Amino acid sequence: MITRLIYLLLFIAPQVLIYLYLRERLPDPERPNQARRVRTVLAGLFMLFNLPWLYVGQRLLFGGSLWGVGRIPFTGPWIAWQLMGWIYCALITLYLVGKGLWWLGEKLRGVWYVVRAGAHGISQPQREQPRTPHHASVSRRRFLARATYAYAAAGTALSANGIWSAYRLPQVTRRTLVLPDLPPGLDGLQLLHLSDLHAGIHLDEDKMQAIVAQANALRPDLIVQTGDMIDISQSYIPPYVRAFRDLSAPLGVVTVLGNHDRYTGEREVIRGCLDAGQVFVQNGCHLVERNGATLALLGIDDPHNWQVDNPQPTDIDAALRAAPPAGEAFRVLLAHRPGAWDGAVPRGIPLTLAGHIHGGQFYLPWIGWSTGRLITKYVMGHFQRERSQLYVSRGIGVVGVPIRVFTPPEIELFELRRKVGPSD
Repeated sequence: MITRLIYLLLFIAPQVLIYLYLRERLPDPERPNQARRVRTVLAGLFMLFNLPWLYVGQRLLFGGSLWGVGRIPFTGPWIAWQLMGWIYCALITLYLVGKGLWWLGEKLRGVWYVVRAGAHGISQPQREQPRTPHHASVSRRRFLARATYAYAAAGTALSANGIWSAYRLPQVTRRTLVLPDLPPGLDGLQLLHLSDLHAGIHLDEDKMQAIVAQANALRPDLIVQTGDMIDISQSYIPPYVRAFRDLSAPLGVVTVLGNHDRYTGEREVIRGCLDAGQVFVQNGCHLVERNGATLALLGIDDPHNWQVDNPQPTDIDAALRAAPPAGEAFRVLLAHRPGAWDGAVPRGIPLTLAGHIHGGQFYLPWIGWSTGRLITKYVMGHFQRERSQLYVSRGIGVVGVPIRVFTPPEIELFELRRKVGPSD
């Protein structure tokens, strides 16, 4: 209960700080009637935009499931509003720090509120006159008003873009992976990676059929899925089976388990994948033959006891025991959580494919930060260490709320290429 309360307060804090700051700074003290109206409007907006916390807080504090939060109308814009609150607070903090540093610099030079030379075409005698507190107050209110309008506009734009992005068909990321030890028979193999479909309230059967058609049109040699096919409810398994039984590739479709599949019902999800014609791998190995070369697909389960960037050594070792020696087959690890790569690297596994994070569903491109960083250091994209590579998919679906800000859904089509050395 205490931990949940702390999380709740942390999420609410930006809106409270914004309200208190604007309530103090925005009204004009020289116009008391207008100031009262401004405070009343601010209070009304604050209560209006934070009403969903009554529902979320009740579920969070009293043990209810949060997976249904996404069913609240306009949850996407509301979540964007909360996230924008943190950004707005950060900008206001930078403004205050900058203003404080400017004030300190002026004080050290012995100059208080001096208008810059030539600013606004003011004459030299006028230029030397200090600013009055009234002028400073007006300037501050004007800045805050403009910042508030910009904040509201940015929140609206981000919300609209994020909701549209959550419901769009995934982007196709095409990437060539150069692998030094790839056998000649696997050179040029087209591998399609799907992850985090989350068939459910935000992804229905029609959308699944469109995704299957999109995947088949890429004509891959092999398709792999790295978990979270179903989102919580077993009622979405039959639509998944109907749509995904049409997913096909010459070398088959190979699937591993995700945490949401376990929440849904491990046996039921596995049965659904098998009914759709897929090969399901649990801490084991599935072999694929191509042009006389063998590809060993090592599939591991999502860990039962969650921890940040769990390397899953026990699960990987179980899969390796089921695989041929490294010299007889090229190994690719399929894992739901990207932290498994930390276990794959010391075991000499050259390629790991994972998902789980969805790119954090909220990404700030100008500073390169994602909410996924709260969970893992491997949020999305390509990573390389020594002779081992990792690709973390942004996934297809969403968790909780239908919003993806600067993290559009994706499926990846990899072309595996053999690195040609001097001896080749």
